[in-house]
Amino acid sequence: MSLTTMNNPLQTTKRQKQLASTALVLAALFASSASFAETQEHRIITLQAETSREVQNDQMQATLYTELNNTNPTALAKESAQIINRAMDLAKAYSTVRVSNGTQSTYPIYNDKNKLTGWRGRAEIQLKTTDFKAGSELIAQLQSSMQLDAVNFSVSTEQRLKVENELLSEITQIFRKNATQVQQAWGASKYELVNMNINSSNDQPRPYPMMLRAAKFEASDASVPAQTVQSGNSVIRTTANGSIQLQ
Repeated sequence: MSLTTMNNPLQTTKRQKQLASTALVLAALFASSASFAETQEHRIITLQAETSREVQNDQMQATLYTELNNTNPTALAKESAQIINRAMDLAKAYSTVRVSNGTQSTYPIYNDKNKLTGWRGRAEIQLKTTDFKAGSELIAQLQSSMQLDAVNFSVSTEQRLKVENELLSEITQIFRKNATQVQQAWGASKYELVNMNINSSNDQPRPYPMMLRAAKFEASDASVPAQTVQSGNSVIRTTANGSIQLQ
């Protein structure tokens, strides 16, 4: 025996009306959300601010090197090491100057017939100091046996961090001032910060070469006098990029 189920026309019509009503409510909610999002999106404004300060370079860096030739690579390495070791010992008298080894290299020398005729070696030391007087004196003494490759000046880490912290407060105030001006210009009641990125950079002068001595020195050469230096200035910049939302 089979059973046949009959739907009530009144219940079906009621259910259809409920579904239609729910669909209309959802459609209205979606339309409202889209309209709100669109309105909010169009009230987001991107701003940029920048501040900078010129700071005197308080740090000196110098590179000195020795470059020698020898037919025996072992003897060449020994001779280079002796010069570097003497330079390191001499630098111990200057406690305010930091000295470290630089690059070292040895390569073969060939004649025009592509025959090996000898070896050339180069070894460097690097100096870093905020005591310009001590640095200049040490450089002058080291040039009795080494060549001065380059000297440059920069802002020390301690000084840079101090200035960057000061500029951080300045850039924040500038950004807030710009945001307030935009808010007032658009007739908004207030604004909310959406995002903000802050970056700092340091524009330093390029190092300049100081080829003051020849590659070889005679034992009777007079010592090089200490040079009076002018360190110049660097510019530390802080920029802020961000977005605000007008309310």
